Amino acid sequence: MRLVTEAAADRPLKVLVYSDDVNTRQQVILALGRRPHPDLPELEYVEVATEPVVLQNMDRGDIALAILDGEAVPAGGMGIAKQLKDEIYQCPPVVVLTGRPQDAWLATWSRAEAAVPHPLDPIQLAEAVIGLLRSSVPATS
Repeated sequence: MRLVTEAAADRPLKVLVYSDDVNTRQQVILALGRRPHPDLPELEYVEVATEPVVLQNMDRGDIALAILDGEAVPAGGMGIAKQLKDEIYQCPPVVVLTGRPQDAWLATWSRAEAAVPHPLDPIQLAEAVIGLLRSSVPATS
């Protein structure tokens, strides 16, 4: 079992949620809640509706994980994920929301660490997010 340090536990982890659809962003946030697992710090959500704002937030360097809607228009989350992975040194983990389970191969092309299909399954989304955050949050011995 991984435990975070007290200092790290006091600071929420910033999770960027990108979609042009406010309902999709809200589904993600409601599915994960403030603390999807007791071993992790609380999550603070940064809701984003446009590609330029995704890039601005990711360039700041304080995002722990990005969840990108692959069905967003005009810029889809898979293309943005590929750009982030190509351009940001030590890019944080990315979860791509795909249009259907068969689109998971596209998420591989985008270099996203995980893919979750629409309609969103809260358990599947939480498992993906928890797994990725656990691997990036420092543990104590």
